[in-house]
Amino acid sequence: QVQLVESGGGLVQAGGSPRLSCAASGSIRSINAMGWYRQAPGKQRELVATVTSSGFTNYADSMKDRFTISRDSAKNTVHLQMISLKPEDTGVYYCNAAVVRPDYITRLYWGQGTQVTVSS
Repeated sequence: QVQLVESGGGLVQAGGSPRLSCAASGSIRSINAMGWYRQAPGKQRELVATVTSSGFTNYADSMKDRFTISRDSAKNTVHLQMISLKPEDTGVYYCNAAVVRPDYITRLYWGQGTQVTVSS
């Protein structure tokens, strides 16, 4: 059993730069990749960024300039540093992880999401 818990969301004024965190715990042999996605009100969930076990990062084109993904492999944790948020960044931010379980079966797990609300 694996759990992912996001933190760091909340209400922030435009121009703020919060950092989101996501910690994975449970029956984990290793994690191949972790990522962040978001879903704005009335819109579909979209990719923000991912980072693989080799350190390769991938960003949605619209996120590259202001968002930075990082990982702490020893703690099974991923972070998303967001800079100069805009109201249109408002949404629920979800963490996921491609987990290799002790039985070597891989599975993608999702967190419950954390709300980020950017006010004008």
